[in-house]
Amino acid sequence: MNGANELVVRVDLPLPRTLPAGRATAILCLGACFHPRERVASLELLVDGRPYAPDAWRMPRLDLYRALPPEQANSYRGGFWAVLPIERRERAGSIEVQVAATLASGVRLVAPFGAIDVEPASEAASGERIAICMATFEPDMELFRGQLDSLRAQSDERWTCVISDDASTPSSFDQIAAAVAGDERFVLSRSPARLGPYRNFERALALAPRDAGLVALCDQDDRWHPDKLATLRAALGEARLVYSDQRIVDRDGSVLRESLWAGRRNEHSNIASVLVANTITGAASLFRREVAELAMPFPEAPGLLLHDHWLALVALATGDVAYVNRPLYDYVQHGGSVTGQGAAPDAAGHSRGWRAAYFYGYLPRRVQAVTLLARCDHLLSARKRRALRWFAAADRGRAALAWLLARPLRRLAGRAETLGTESELARGILWRHLVRVRAGSRERPGRSSYDASCPPLDASALGGKRLGRWRAGA
Repeated sequence: MNGANELVVRVDLPLPRTLPAGRATAILCLGACFHPRERVASLELLVDGRPYAPDAWRMPRLDLYRALPPEQANSYRGGFWAVLPIERRERAGSIEVQVAATLASGVRLVAPFGAIDVEPASEAASGERIAICMATFEPDMELFRGQLDSLRAQSDERWTCVISDDASTPSSFDQIAAAVAGDERFVLSRSPARLGPYRNFERALALAPRDAGLVALCDQDDRWHPDKLATLRAALGEARLVYSDQRIVDRDGSVLRESLWAGRRNEHSNIASVLVANTITGAASLFRREVAELAMPFPEAPGLLLHDHWLALVALATGDVAYVNRPLYDYVQHGGSVTGQGAAPDAAGHSRGWRAAYFYGYLPRRVQAVTLLARCDHLLSARKRRALRWFAAADRGRAALAWLLARPLRRLAGRAETLGTESELARGILWRHLVRVRAGSRERPGRSSYDASCPPLDASALGGKRLGRWRAGA
């Protein structure tokens, strides 16, 4: 917290540390702001002095009320959040984000929220080589060695594999290093701190050599078919990304499902559907280097974010996505698997209640939609731009919310790829409006207390009821 000028600001989600010059983006400012002795009458977010209204403010924060001393009871109505566009900066420097509050007495106070360093952009990468970007963490060494063998057996030999290890224990890292020792096609790098899969894959992408014009993502425990890279390279054509089907197998290789898409329609052309419930699995994909560069830095939002969901959205926003209708690798399902089928978690998957459906369902997708509109505006088709704008407005406008609620009706025409996830997202949006109304104008909680802080994250859940039943079919 920062008590400058007696304005208290709490940052619940850190801003990105850096942004390349020449790239626009969007950021989520999530936190709380209050004055210990006086009510805040209005609030603005400033980006290098330019004012933006928050998407929500004076939201009840029971967590702060319980944690702070009684004299700071104004904290109860201090919650706010905003998804802010960040315009492109052509030169290195710093972007300053501040909170400006006008008190009931008319006094205006400003306090820092965070800063983003703008760094020189890297040179464009090109070439026929494929950078296989693998993320590891405490791998099952039997499965890991099997994956390495499947890479070495690729019929397309124009590849280099960069491995970003997510701070595994020294003994595990030594085993990883021993498994790739003597093979110059593998480059191993250990992260100094635990990042999690989302950020570790981002780190792996940043390690890709500059002479690699194509990128393939790789899990630590799958098994690639020998023609995977060759087939994907040939099928890419003019598309930005191509992906394949996959077989689901157990650790012994027994087939559990011949195709991922039993019970669910595969969709890779409708950006609203991919935003709501991703179908493009990272380990099945090959994409152009420009997609990776445009995707970084990955957006920050609450919840369990998935790298393949974001990369799929960037690829589809900027062009076409192609599909190979046969399995090109075996997804090994075992007790240590991280993400099941690689699909994006839907609305209420991480914890209970409509509050989770907003913070871990709708809000992260809204951040993705606004970021795509900022970074890819010059490449978006009119149809894709319109869909992203409708989605981003669904928690602020009735017409956009009605559009979101109507999308599950597409199943009547055989388009059931999202399995009705929109209805769960809509419940979160409804909570966002009800919580502020029900809390009323109280500066302190009454008998019925309402809380607009992020709920506890249940990382073991990977989707709502419909997507959960589909995954369980594997």
